Amino acid sequence: GEHGGRRPLSLLAPVGAADDLKRISGIGRQNEARLNALGIWHFSQVAAWTEEHVSWVSSYLAFPGRIDREEWVSQARILATGGETDFSKRVENGEVPTSSSGPA
Repeated sequence: GEHGGRRPLSLLAPVGAADDLKRISGIGRQNEARLNALGIWHFSQVAAWTEEHVSWVSSYLAFPGRIDREEWVSQARILATGGETDFSKRVENGEVPTSSSGPA
C-alpha cells in the first residue's frame, strides 16, 4: 500500500476488555480511536510491534518518528505485563486531561 513497512496484526474486536491505550504516553483520545479503528486494542499488540510495524503505523497516523521517540512499544511492554509507568500512574490519578475518558 502507500504506507511503508508492514501493517501490524489487527483484531476485529478486543479480546475481553480493551486496554486503555491512553495510558501510553503519546496516545490521547484521538490516537486511541484511530488505533482501535485499525484493530489495535491491547498493550500486548503494541508491545509486539516490530520496526516494520512501527514504520507502517507511523505513516498511517502521519507521525514520522513519533512512536519511537515516545517509546510506545517499550511502554506497552511494561503495561502489558501489568506494570505501571510514571505516565500511566499519572493517568490513573487523573492528572493527564488528554488521557481522561471524558469528551474530546
